[in-house]
Order: sequence, then structure tokens, then C-alpha cells
Amino acid sequence: MRYVMVLSTIDSKSKAQNIAKVLVEQRLAACVQIEQIESIYKWEGKITQEGEYLIRIKSTIDKYNQIESIIKDMHSYDIPQIIQIPITDGYNKYFEWIDKEVAKESINE
Repeated sequence: MRYVMVLSTIDSKSKAQNIAKVLVEQRLAACVQIEQIESIYKWEGKITQEGEYLIRIKSTIDKYNQIESIIKDMHSYDIPQIIQIPITDGYNKYFEWIDKEVAKESINE
């Protein structure tokens, strides 16, 4: 397993876009998709329902720790969702593109 999708949610489109731009600019992600969603969850003993933005990040497994760190630094939630999902198979040309876009080292390394 070399390729991963990292998922996070956040409360505003502009915050999602800021995180996405940083990840792509620093070559930690080949692509970040942002989608408006509705979430229902329990927080501090109370059922909460609100609109959020799902951030779907395509990258390589070796970039996960840096991606997690950036999301935590830029995120407004006390406990942000940051989930890594392995990509077990897919179109080889797409994976070649990810390899090309995700640098061996990010700008900040």
C-alpha cells in the first residue's frame, strides 16, 4: 500500500480551501476535493446537526504525518476528524500522476 486518501471535515469552505491550497502547494497532496455535507454527531453530551465541508486528500502514505500536522495546525475544531484510508487498487496512470505531483520532499522539509 503506497497511496492513501485522507479525510477531514471543517466548518467553512474558505478554511477547507486554505488547507487544500497549502497541501497542494507544499506537494503533500496531488489533489484535494472539497464537498459540502451535513453531519450529525454527539458532542459534549448533545446531538448536533450542522453543515460541514468534507476534505478528501489524495496522497502517498509517507506524507500522512505531515498532512495530519498541517490539518491540526490550521483546524478550528478541538478534535478534528483526520482519517487515513488506504487505496488498495486503482488506475495506474492516476497513481503515476500522484507520484509526479507529490514531491519526495515537501517545501518545508
